[in-house]
Amino acid sequence: MPEPRIEAARLWGWLMQLAQITEPEAPWTRRAFTPRFAQGRAWLTERMRELELAPGVDSAGNLLGRLPGSRSPERCILVGSHSDTVKGGGRFDGIAGVIAGLELAAALRASGQRLRHTLQIADFLAEEPNDFGLSCIGSRGIGGALEPAMLERKSPTGRSLREGLAEVGAPPFDPHGARRDDIAAMFELHIEQGPVLEQAQLDVGIVTHIVGIRRLSIRFEGQASHAGTTPLALRRDALAAASHLVLALREALPPPSAAAPYVIATVGELQVVPNAPNVVPGQTRLTVDLRSDDAASLEAWSERLRELAQAAAAAARVRLGELRVLSASEPTACAPHLAEHLRAAARALGLKQQDMVSGAGHDAAFIARVAPAAMLFVPSRAGLSHCAEEWTEPEELANGVAALLAAVLRFDGS
Repeated sequence: MPEPRIEAARLWGWLMQLAQITEPEAPWTRRAFTPRFAQGRAWLTERMRELELAPGVDSAGNLLGRLPGSRSPERCILVGSHSDTVKGGGRFDGIAGVIAGLELAAALRASGQRLRHTLQIADFLAEEPNDFGLSCIGSRGIGGALEPAMLERKSPTGRSLREGLAEVGAPPFDPHGARRDDIAAMFELHIEQGPVLEQAQLDVGIVTHIVGIRRLSIRFEGQASHAGTTPLALRRDALAAASHLVLALREALPPPSAAAPYVIATVGELQVVPNAPNVVPGQTRLTVDLRSDDAASLEAWSERLRELAQAAAAAARVRLGELRVLSASEPTACAPHLAEHLRAAARALGLKQQDMVSGAGHDAAFIARVAPAAMLFVPSRAGLSHCAEEWTEPEELANGVAALLAAVLRFDGS
């Protein structure tokens, strides 16, 4: 019986086909709970049917395909990522990991080799931020972290997340049924989304830890007034407070250090009211994305952020109307024995590698709550991601998927 081998041309062709399903005015965009996302899901479902993977959607909205194994009772190796994107995102973030799973299934079927474990391919629902303000919805469900109260979150159009799940074909949500206890191992291939592998001329990165993420909403309340007649000294400018906070936070963040926890924060979303050129802003809301691989640092910097926001409000003579946590995930350690399978697989293929901490959040972090999980990174050109310029070379992706396949075979036979 021949050894399973990936077909690089098939892998790349599938990736490009799925990427082409995009909002034409904002490539490459396929946000969760939109018609384009549904179109991408239909494409994936058809590929799963061609591979006889019996596709279906679970109650957390994940699209799953299944290649049965030989062992009973059934335990599965879960391989996948997400097919949704941020607006104007890229062709690789998340998508590469889903297509990698399809390629593994195709290679196994072509070789005639049957794993002892069932191989399950996953397109996790809504890993990226979406209209319901909750990331990693599908993997939260599998990991037991999708709470019933979250289902009542509303989109700007007024529909609930519960309704959104129904729209993607999910049966009624059952938190106990969605939480999985049959996963023996989970592997996620992903682009690095940073410059380390490319700059060091490495083929793959073995992820040891995934950062925890807190997204916090901050609202400053001042007083709207006329831009031409209100003196600077008398203004209660909510945007000035927000600007002060953004710069103060940037200055306060520690420089990178191998001896200290990784901590970084970003303000990428800002809403100004009334948002008119001749009106002093009366209200500003901003979202802070705070990340660290250390739980204590996340807590400490959440408190530090409150202090900085209070100081910014006082400096601009406005009120700090709100500071609340929108979503939170804790730092996650990847399973050491699975990481070692990935290292050994890369060595056997002659691939240059390095252990890494992921500064981005991933579905694997939530799966790790209920099963051993590991991640493999492939290079990103210039470290760019979440933009149209996101790119990974075909050979780089093929190398990563070959290592992924070899690691799955090693784990299955161990």
